Amino acid sequence: MNSRAALFIRSLLFWIGFIINVVFFGLLIVILFFTPSSFRLKIAKLWSLTNNLLLRVFCGIKYKVEGLENLNVETAIILCKHQSTWETLALHSFTPYVRWVFKRELMKIPVFGWALALTDPIAIDRGAGRASIKQLIDEGTEKLNDGKWMVLFPEGTRTSPGKTHKYKIGGALLAKKSGYPVIPIAHNAGEFWPKHSFIKWPGTISVVIGPAIESKGRSADDINADVYNWIESSMEEISDKSRWNR
Repeated sequence: MNSRAALFIRSLLFWIGFIINVVFFGLLIVILFFTPSSFRLKIAKLWSLTNNLLLRVFCGIKYKVEGLENLNVETAIILCKHQSTWETLALHSFTPYVRWVFKRELMKIPVFGWALALTDPIAIDRGAGRASIKQLIDEGTEKLNDGKWMVLFPEGTRTSPGKTHKYKIGGALLAKKSGYPVIPIAHNAGEFWPKHSFIKWPGTISVVIGPAIESKGRSADDINADVYNWIESSMEEISDKSRWNR
């Protein structure tokens, strides 16, 4: 059942289930707009777990996580590899109740964007330049001081397996200014759910959570370099070149 026709049908079934999932949980979050964001994030976690179930049932995609013990810190900033749509749907499943940093345009998407806006995020205007960095640092520090975890994709956009973009400095600047540690995450989801691909390939995604990278008394460039080196060296260990150009 791994011919392209079969994979197409399986992926189609996933997308049908995903749309139903988004509408159900998205409207539920919108209806419960008056509840605390911490409660709405619990609904978002259920949404994430359901996405993983749909992927497993229809597409044969599972995942395994190493380094969960590294999440046993009080509050931190997660900087995660960005290869696929998968991590945007699945990170809630195995991380603390994180607050996302994303481009403001996503909030215009019906139902999904409305719900996203109600999960206590930081919505950035990418065209605002220094003002967006200031917003990230000011709002991010406030949330971290309240015990809320943050998650960012330092590459800023999805990158194909075997490739990388220069890591943007925003997450490292937030760490430097706030004094909170960074937790790096590497994964190879792009080998199973490639960007711009309708078809998804069965298999087990490897996720590796790294030890906390301290930020106090360090420059943003040094923090960013440590994050880059840890994630990219971990990618070399978990990647499989035979799956890069399917």
